[in-house]
Amino acid sequence: MRNKLYPTIAFAIALCFSCTDVEKTVDDDLRFAINTAQNSGGLGEYRMPLSNQLQRIPQDLNNPLTADKVALGQMLFHEPGYATVGNFAEMSQTYSCASCHSAGAGFQANLLQGIGDGGIGFGMNGEGRRIDLFVEMAKIDVQPLRTPSAMNGAFQTNLLWNGQFGATAVNEGTESVWPEDGPISKNRLGYEGLEIQAIAGLDVHRHKIDKESVDTLGYKALFDRAFPDFDVENRYNNETAGLAIAAYERTIMSNEAPFQKWLRGGNAWMSDAQKEGAILFFTKAKCNDCHNGGGLAAMEFHAIGLNDFNPDDVVNFDPADPANKGRGSFTKDADDDYKFKVPQLYNLKDSPFYGHGGSFTSVRELIAYKNLAIPENKSVPESQLSPFFQPLDLSEEEIDLLTDFVENALYDPNLLRYEPSSLPTGMCFPNNDWMSKEDLDCN
Repeated sequence: MRNKLYPTIAFAIALCFSCTDVEKTVDDDLRFAINTAQNSGGLGEYRMPLSNQLQRIPQDLNNPLTADKVALGQMLFHEPGYATVGNFAEMSQTYSCASCHSAGAGFQANLLQGIGDGGIGFGMNGEGRRIDLFVEMAKIDVQPLRTPSAMNGAFQTNLLWNGQFGATAVNEGTESVWPEDGPISKNRLGYEGLEIQAIAGLDVHRHKIDKESVDTLGYKALFDRAFPDFDVENRYNNETAGLAIAAYERTIMSNEAPFQKWLRGGNAWMSDAQKEGAILFFTKAKCNDCHNGGGLAAMEFHAIGLNDFNPDDVVNFDPADPANKGRGSFTKDADDDYKFKVPQLYNLKDSPFYGHGGSFTSVRELIAYKNLAIPENKSVPESQLSPFFQPLDLSEEEIDLLTDFVENALYDPNLLRYEPSSLPTGMCFPNNDWMSKEDLDCN
């Protein structure tokens, strides 16, 4: 009997070891690809801290993270109560930062063009927001470029497609182009990009924080706990509010995505196909030439010939707007024209519009575009195109594998954990207009 069973048992053991070896080989190959890729600092470069590990999160030394500051910022980010200086009296206290950066949309707008003041409705995750038919079109708050994600900003020193916000890093030496007033002038406060963007954004998007509104809306104690070192006369304003919002935004990380769990040692969190896609990401597809660090972004600017907004699909768009020149619109250097900041890559499918002009609507389409490296925007001179914008010779199967990795392994399914349960004002969030209340089943 023993002799008859022995070959079967031996075969089963060999088969088991074989399966283990195959699985281990895929993971080992991926670790090797990451550790040896050009521009890669190894596995540790891509691991995000947990959101409550405040001391491990990259931060502005002039705005150190504290739990009280993050808690205040979370409320302010979602609070419509401070939206009181808009162009439409009937829209007062109806929108917030999260109107265009909602958790359910990967902290993007889930629209081709985000809508603040002058918008109405929300839908499920921001897709149902639209322009109110009774407002003056020229006065609504819309932007000339796609709304970047407010997630994973802790890994970026300068913000927006042209990198205009932030007094440090890539903007050192650009002081001569900082105006005396307007949004970019906030760089003169000396903070990094997230802080400057949040401070300037409150003005741009028609919010006002002062002592009277803080008292009225029930936020005084939150400000007092968050900024005990600020003189009382300077504690309740758009600057401190922006610092709190930036502190909160630094904790918004997609650290529960399968790739992040794999990086922390959980081999089973990614499928073999996703691991093969990740290997391509760091090898043949050369994505890591530009996308690296915690958010798979970079403080670099590249022209890859993407189209601007289609004027037929958006409102108040001017094809001659300097914003369409990318980095050059900020630096005023012609060599920077048409070059846009490398964006982060997590939760892309939550808001299916890609590129500064939203000219692609699926991750696969965009990967296929980069694979061919044929610019779609004929206005971009060939001399401006990035040296990294080259044909990749990926097969259809390889494009599928890479798409699976980017769409699914870089997808954090639990971003709603970053929303507050309620606000001190009791208002509906992220929007407080009548249609959004119906959409959100709020009040």
